[in-house]
Amino acid sequence: MSLDLRKLEHLVAVAEEGGFTRAAERLHLSQQALSSSIRTLERHVGVRLLDRGHQHVTPTPAGQALIDDARALSAQALAALDRARRIGRGQAGHLRIGHTPAVTAEEVVELLTRAGTEEQGIQAHVRQLFPDELREQLLTGACDLGLTRAMPAGTGLTRARIAEHRLRVAVPAGHPLAGRPAVALADLRGQPLTVWGEAGSSAYTDLLIGLCRQAGVEPDVRRNPVQGTPPVTAVTATGRIAFVTVPPGPAAGGAAHVVDLDPPVHVPVHALWPAHTTCPGRDVFLERTGDSPGEAAG
Repeated sequence: MSLDLRKLEHLVAVAEEGGFTRAAERLHLSQQALSSSIRTLERHVGVRLLDRGHQHVTPTPAGQALIDDARALSAQALAALDRARRIGRGQAGHLRIGHTPAVTAEEVVELLTRAGTEEQGIQAHVRQLFPDELREQLLTGACDLGLTRAMPAGTGLTRARIAEHRLRVAVPAGHPLAGRPAVALADLRGQPLTVWGEAGSSAYTDLLIGLCRQAGVEPDVRRNPVQGTPPVTAVTATGRIAFVTVPPGPAAGGAAHVVDLDPPVHVPVHALWPAHTTCPGRDVFLERTGDSPGEAAG
């Protein structure tokens, strides 16, 4: 007997609402019908999925594991419907790409050029998304491919390293480091460093901090108060330094200067996509840009 996706949706709703009353209202069901659905699901799975308290309902460990997978299954089902509709409308040659702010639009275009998508008749649609938005759009089928730096795959997604870019340092014009042809990571000791995500919750921030620590530098990290802008612009608004991947030299209309790191340091570009899904345009892109096999996440 196969799993009933509708009953999995019921389980997710009860867990998210913390009880049967609000979940039943959300699903437009009676509480009796919802309770019966959950009991049937528990009998099918063979274990208790919910702890039913007097005031709150919480998932058991087994229930939480099923909920995590149910969300991925539901997203894949929606993505499958969306792909079928696009193919039926003659849109099979489209590739919808989302990229986090850490990957610049110029770098996305460079990757598309390397993949030869235009020559292959693939029309690319590119937009910048924050990591949580990107993950959601990948899982729901609104995006075919995500481009990130170090963002983990998570449940329902596959990840592959497809490129790397040289890391550099952007400083305000007139900064003491701006006149140097190159700097070492150790030269950044004591310099306030702008990042976009909080340490511990952003994989790319953690990667940058790790690189500094390998060089014996404990960075003075401060989160950029302006989100979604190109990394090089952070130094003009804050007066701090920032890691970037743009070419060396003047930047931001002369308000900033980008300096090489010596010895060179490189950071990865990762592709993310929904596991167990098909997209011919994505296959072409990954085949022509990828340099490592995909890593599926549970």
